Order: sequence, then structure tokens, then C-alpha cells
Amino acid sequence: MAATITAFERSPDRGRGLARDMPVRWALEEAGQPYDVRLLSFSALKGSSHRALNPFGQIPTYEEDGLALFESGAIVFHIAQRHAVLLPEDADARARAIAWMFAALNTVEPPIFERSLAGILERDEPWHEQRQRVLEGRIRERLSDLSSRLGGADWLDSGFSAGDLLMISVLRRLKGANLLEEFSALSAYVARGEARPAFKRAFDAQLAVFTAAS
Repeated sequence: MAATITAFERSPDRGRGLARDMPVRWALEEAGQPYDVRLLSFSALKGSSHRALNPFGQIPTYEEDGLALFESGAIVFHIAQRHAVLLPEDADARARAIAWMFAALNTVEPPIFERSLAGILERDEPWHEQRQRVLEGRIRERLSDLSSRLGGADWLDSGFSAGDLLMISVLRRLKGANLLEEFSALSAYVARGEARPAFKRAFDAQLAVFTAAS
């Protein structure tokens, strides 16, 4: 039986592939696994049936063979554990790939997401510009460290892994912010991820939902 994931009926990202179901779609496409999508309205997200799957009323969720998961990182990890294409077989390389998954979500993403949120919720506040400068400084520091680590390699640790999938998903949130472009190695890294056929299939599937709802 195919897994079922949840996604926005009307995504606020306007088809840019930034909604949280995107990395899950991408992981499933990389693994060659079929999946169904249950589209939810914003009101349905807060309903009791969805909160039984995700207590925070968010997307995505993942259901398969009686297992229900929430949190995109946990779902990607589950998929990666079951399909060798997303995690190396070598134990040490596997551990490093998992470390990069955590780094993407716990170290690199927080200031990026905070900047985006502040741009929406705090743009009329008198402290907004100063706060944005502080957050952009933190982002540049993270990007500089990441760029130095990546160097001239194609991927973070030998072959493409779930660590790259999540890291690229995070970095894509900076498109249009004129921050990622300061680091040519990272811009090229993101472009390599976006050129993967599995990414394109996942992106097109998410875009089709937005197009149909428009």
C-alpha cells in the first residue's frame, strides 16, 4: 500500500516548492516510492482528525501500514532508513549523513526561518530593520561555515544523501534574499539538487496543486 502524506490545499508559498511537504515528496521520489496526497484546508489542519496525526496542526503527516508520523525531518529520516538510496550503507558514512540532517534543521535553518517570519510579522515594527540585519549576520555566518565545509565537492559527504536533501531544502528558502548568491559554492550546490530528476518530479507535483487551486 502506498504511503499517504498531507499537504496544503492552498499553499502559502505560491508554488515555489517551499512548503514542508516538499522534502517528503522529494525523498519519496528519490526512493522510487509511490505515494498519495491528502490536501487539507487551513481550517482542516486544526481539526481533531488531523491533530490526531499532528498535535500541532501542521503539515506534512505520513501514514503507511498503521504508522503515522509528523515532522518533515522525522518523515524523511524514516524514508531514508527504509531505502538505501538516501543513506550510505557504510556505518560511519551513514552516521555523518544523519548528522547533516540534524545540522540542516537545527543549525542552518533556524535563523533563515526566523528572518522569513520576522519579515511577515514584524515588518511594521520600529526595530524591524535592525533585527533583520542581526538575523542576516547570523545567516551569513552559517553559510560561510557551510561553504567552507563543502568546498569544491558536489555533496556534503561523498554521495548525495538525505543530509543533502534537507540542507538544500533549507537553503532554497533564501532564494530572492540576495544572501545565498554571496556564496557561489552553495548556489551551485542548490542548483545541483534542483537538477535531480526526483526533485523535479516532486516540485512539479507540488506546483500542480497550487496551479489547480489558483
